[in-house]
Amino acid sequence: MDTGTHVVMGFALGGLATLDPVVATSTATATSVLIGTVVGSQAPDIDTVLKLRNNAVYIRHHRGITHSIPAVLLWPLAIIAVVYPFFPEANLLHLWLWTFLAVFLHVFVDIFNSYGTQALRPFSHQWVALGIINTFDPYIFLAHVVGLVLWAFGYEPGITFIVIYLVLIGYYGARFMLQAAVRKVVRKRIPTAKNIIIAPTLRFFQWRVAVETEDKFYVGRAYRRSVTILDEFEKVPLPDSPIMDKVQKDKNVSAFLSFSPVYRWEIEEQEGQYEVRFIDLRYRSEGHYPFVAIVHLTKDELKHLNSYTGWIFSEEKLQNKMLIGRKEHG
Repeated sequence: MDTGTHVVMGFALGGLATLDPVVATSTATATSVLIGTVVGSQAPDIDTVLKLRNNAVYIRHHRGITHSIPAVLLWPLAIIAVVYPFFPEANLLHLWLWTFLAVFLHVFVDIFNSYGTQALRPFSHQWVALGIINTFDPYIFLAHVVGLVLWAFGYEPGITFIVIYLVLIGYYGARFMLQAAVRKVVRKRIPTAKNIIIAPTLRFFQWRVAVETEDKFYVGRAYRRSVTILDEFEKVPLPDSPIMDKVQKDKNVSAFLSFSPVYRWEIEEQEGQYEVRFIDLRYRSEGHYPFVAIVHLTKDELKHLNSYTGWIFSEEKLQNKMLIGRKEHG
């Protein structure tokens, strides 16, 4: 989920904790628990700072080790080590329980996005992404905001957020059923599909669709149970060539390939150089595919000139990024 939703979820858990008699009868415990749930709901996303280094590192590691099983166990201890000295009268066990719940819930809800997490590390490095909830879901965010407003106006927070979370459980169930219905239509429409990716959008009934068969990629959108195929591409395996061998060693391309399960590639000869581009097919937006990796090599010696991976919504911005990268590389 996005940062804003994780923040309101942290406060909501602090309100829910008032149902715990130990929390409700101790000001020190209640205050420390609220701090623990708010910080705990943010802690796994500390790896966002990797973006300051470069996109390749961020893409490869975001929602990786910080969302793993060991991290879920260690984050609460680290938070308590900082918070507890300020509230020595707080109940340590209940502070740990609610802080742990906040960290666990952060990782758990991230699994439902199309980005996913490596939540099963160290047992598996597989990305777990159910793809039923958009990274920012306005309904989930608004539900939490309504709960916090009611709390501010004097409503009992524990009961308020129990009701809200029961409603949200039903909401998640509805999203599962909607996605399953779209998947059923796609399988009927493209019976040879071996990989179907159905990703949510901001709109409740609208989904992005990417399908892989033995020899083709299909990209489309779905609204309710109606599926429209917008693009169709021949599936061409990566060639065994000096150009592609060189390109796959690039850090940006390597990060892109580790993250993207459905992509196409193209090589273009330009003046004095090759441009190799990898295009993720999951995020089509207004006829454009914004998540890419691109490398420039010299024609003669296949010397690496520059590369980039990330989100670009116009060709002009992409070429500006490449120009900046070339200056830095040079």
